[in-house]
Amino acid sequence: MGQLPVSGDIGDLMGLRTVAAKALVVVFIGTFALVGMMTRPAGSGVAGWLAEIGAWLVTSAAAVALIQVPGDPLRRSVTAAVAAAGPVATVSVLLVVDDSGVRVLTFWPLSATTALCTYLCVRGRTGVAWVSMLAAIGATALWAVRIGEGAGYGISISLINLAPLVMSSFFAVTIRPAAREIFLMQGAGTEAAATEAARRAVLDERDRQLGRLDDQARPLLARLVDAAPLSADERDECSLVEARLRDSLRAPTFDVRSVADAARQARRRGVEVILLDDHGLVGADDDVRERVIGGAVTALAAARAGTVTIRILPPRRRVVATVLQVAGDVVVREEYDGEGRLVGSD
Repeated sequence: MGQLPVSGDIGDLMGLRTVAAKALVVVFIGTFALVGMMTRPAGSGVAGWLAEIGAWLVTSAAAVALIQVPGDPLRRSVTAAVAAAGPVATVSVLLVVDDSGVRVLTFWPLSATTALCTYLCVRGRTGVAWVSMLAAIGATALWAVRIGEGAGYGISISLINLAPLVMSSFFAVTIRPAAREIFLMQGAGTEAAATEAARRAVLDERDRQLGRLDDQARPLLARLVDAAPLSADERDECSLVEARLRDSLRAPTFDVRSVADAARQARRRGVEVILLDDHGLVGADDDVRERVIGGAVTALAAARAGTVTIRILPPRRRVVATVLQVAGDVVVREEYDGEGRLVGSD
């Protein structure tokens, strides 16, 4: 069958990773452990025990692999191991069975093989499942020839195991393509949801910016419509609002109330404030951001003249932010490390 999309594993769709699936595997392992102990051929001795235990181990490991190994279809190496488990278990047990007068449950490896092959179909390996099942049936036919019953006898007691495999093959032909469509629709739905979320985020940000512009600039814009000349205080207020709006665009990390208020007060004192953001704090922890913002507020509050340039550096730098204060001949530079701590000052 065709391969499902990379993000779509039919094992997830069918619940193969659930607690119920794991419980089913535990029942599988426990059931065949009990059956193997109860049906060990009389007189087979240690060889019989080893045959039953070996068959039980390989089928149990294959069952676990079928629900635990991710990917769709099942990886080729795992598929080969699971497909071999059934015939190997069948041969292992039949080697210690020397007559036909045994209980039906003695042939439990055939039932185990059927279960494994059924789930191989679910995992997208229908052709290999049939090869595995036919190999187990062939092993039973050879056993029947060995004990003098003829191949027909071996085939007749094992053909019943083909019925579940036929049904699982029908599942693979009909349900797996439908599952592919489900995954495609799921992917399309996820993409549409992401697009809608991005669109809403853009609209929300636009509304936020418009709201802030309305709060900060509308009174001054209304005043500018008036024919009366602006006073000195009003001209200063226009400059402060312009600087505030410029800061929000050039330094979004510093677009918080504490920095805005400190920058406004510094500018009122005649300090030239330059805020720059090259995105070095994108994805940083809140604690780191708070330390850098706190350092910026402290520097702005302490400035009385000259120029204060606060910059967040580009990503993947040893230093994430710098504060440069220039007042006449006095130059002070501070650096903040990746943890947002002050590491250098000169």
